[in-house]
Parts: sequence; structure tokens; C-alpha cells
Amino acid sequence: MLIRSLLILALLWLIMLFSGYGVLTGSHKIAFGLGLSCQYLTAKGMTVSRYLHSEGGFTGKAECPLFRKNEDAPLSGGGSLNIN
Repeated sequence: MLIRSLLILALLWLIMLFSGYGVLTGSHKIAFGLGLSCQYLTAKGMTVSRYLHSEGGFTGKAECPLFRKNEDAPLSGGGSLNIN
């Protein structure tokens, strides 16, 4: 049972490492409620993202997304796609 749990955790860690996604661990409002600070657990550690906050979500985020793509992932693609 313990080995199976460790294998599942290792597999999830590898998926997070190569995909670059992080899972939301906490959030709070900043700057008098105009900003939103979101903490994510990634395979490389904790990251913080800050968003403009609005209740309706028209000009900013109403709440933190549950998953967030980290841009420095090994398979993130990096660079832009040019179509001529």
C-alpha cells in the first residue's frame, strides 16, 4: 500500500514537472482588494502569481484558477508560432 502511494505521488510529480502545471494552494486579496495573489505548488516548488481582481471577472480574475501553466517547463514549447 505504501509503495503504491509513493508510485502515484512520483507519477503526479513527473506529470507536473514535464507539463509545467501547478496546483492552487492558497490565495488572498492584495492592494485594497484590487489585486489577487495566488500561490501554486509546482514540481519545482512554490510560485506566486498576481492578477487584477474584479468581482465579475470582466477586467480581471474573480478568483484564482485551480491550475496554472508555468512558462519555464521543459516541454512548454517556449517561443512563438509564426504562420506565413
